[in-house]
Amino acid sequence: MKKGIIAAFRGRLPLPPSAPNISLGEGNTPLLPLTLGEKYGIQIHAKVEGANPTGSFKDRGMAVAVASAKAEGARAVVCASTGNTSSSAAAYAARAGMVCVVLLPEGKVAAGKTAQTVAHGARIIRVRGNFDEAMAAVREFSGGGVAIVNSTNPMRLQGQKTAAFEVCEQLGKTPDYHSLPVGNAGNITAHWIGYCETAARGFSHCSHCDGKCPFAAKEKPPQKPPVMLGFQAAGAAPFVRGAPVKNPETVATAIRIGNPQSFAAANAAVSESGGRIGELGDEEILAAQKTLAQKEGIFCEPASAASVAGVLKEAAAGNFPRGAQIVCTLTGHGLKDPDVIRGEAAAEAGPEKESLRAAMQKVINGG
Repeated sequence: MKKGIIAAFRGRLPLPPSAPNISLGEGNTPLLPLTLGEKYGIQIHAKVEGANPTGSFKDRGMAVAVASAKAEGARAVVCASTGNTSSSAAAYAARAGMVCVVLLPEGKVAAGKTAQTVAHGARIIRVRGNFDEAMAAVREFSGGGVAIVNSTNPMRLQGQKTAAFEVCEQLGKTPDYHSLPVGNAGNITAHWIGYCETAARGFSHCSHCDGKCPFAAKEKPPQKPPVMLGFQAAGAAPFVRGAPVKNPETVATAIRIGNPQSFAAANAAVSESGGRIGELGDEEILAAQKTLAQKEGIFCEPASAASVAGVLKEAAAGNFPRGAQIVCTLTGHGLKDPDVIRGEAAAEAGPEKESLRAAMQKVINGG
């Protein structure tokens, strides 16, 4: 039974005692082994964050941020978003009985994410500009009973760090490398916080299974945090360029951000871990998305696939030692951003059995 991350990890979250357990059953997402690393002699696992309630990793941070805002007496939350933050904020605000205001860059948010945000009753302001301009506007709303729940809110990162706790519990150790898509850069920062905390204190129990898993048997010793890898789309790669990108463009809408709010913290995380941030062309990202769906049975949104695309690119270049254990975060479900999927031509058949039988044979044989 999914308890939610506040109930599972409250002792490791800096929440006040008065903070309510705002939860939709987030966390405890699958960590699935992939076959994609076999040709390179490495082990790749996918942390499938699309299994969270609103279909993205944002639910972890939002559960904690909204609970904290509620405890502090806020009556409303506000955020700028490329889609996943807004749908998560709207859902958790609804759960908490709070007003949610979201600023969306006009024409830049995938239909699935907009639909979720509308369905949960958020009050929407469409900004004639990109995410960075929407984020600048949000900063004007802080205070007066309104809490900003973008990743500039430190409680967001505290919630998102729990994914690192889970990875350690699921693997029974820290991985050698952890790869993430990088947009606003809060998630790679949050994972580094979680891994550093785990390395400092070890871990002694699996919080989601009430001590009934093999890892609950004894205290795990402190371990070295993984090397952090981040990947951006080439058209929205401020970390690679070393400066903000004024008009970011990429098919991976969730990471179409030119001026990341966690720029300094993410750079520190990568540097301290001995990691790096690279860039990918849209065609590389979409190829990885297709491979994950058709070879591994995992449908993630394009931005999510950047974590796997980057690892495969680095593996092909020989940048990992044999046997390396690598976790790739798949940040959101594919139905969040389905517009880029292009259907292949379908076989046609009449209602007669003979016509249907011929069509069936054709598609089975790859025709």
